[in-house]
Amino acid sequence: MRTAGEQLMSRSGKRYPKEFQQSSAKLAIESEQAISKTANNLGIDPNTLRNWIQKHYPNYKPKTSVDITQDSLLVELKALRKKVSRLTEERDILKKATAYFARENE
Repeated sequence: MRTAGEQLMSRSGKRYPKEFQQSSAKLAIESEQAISKTANNLGIDPNTLRNWIQKHYPNYKPKTSVDITQDSLLVELKALRKKVSRLTEERDILKKATAYFARENE
């Protein structure tokens, strides 16, 4: 018999207290990781977690894959610019060292 605040999941037969549903949905919304990853970390089905989010946070709009891709591309762009800067600096140092040793051998 179900008690108030518990949801019966038909496939697994597991019951989750309402407090667990709410805290799981909140965690999924506030974390920066994918809902499926959060669900796996919690040991629940991703679709179950999505249903809880819709139930407890009806106005929540998840990031689209385009948003996630843009965020990851910006992070990658920043890292690549930093690497280009470092490599340019290394190249300039090597140019100066080559010129110095070329003059020394003359």
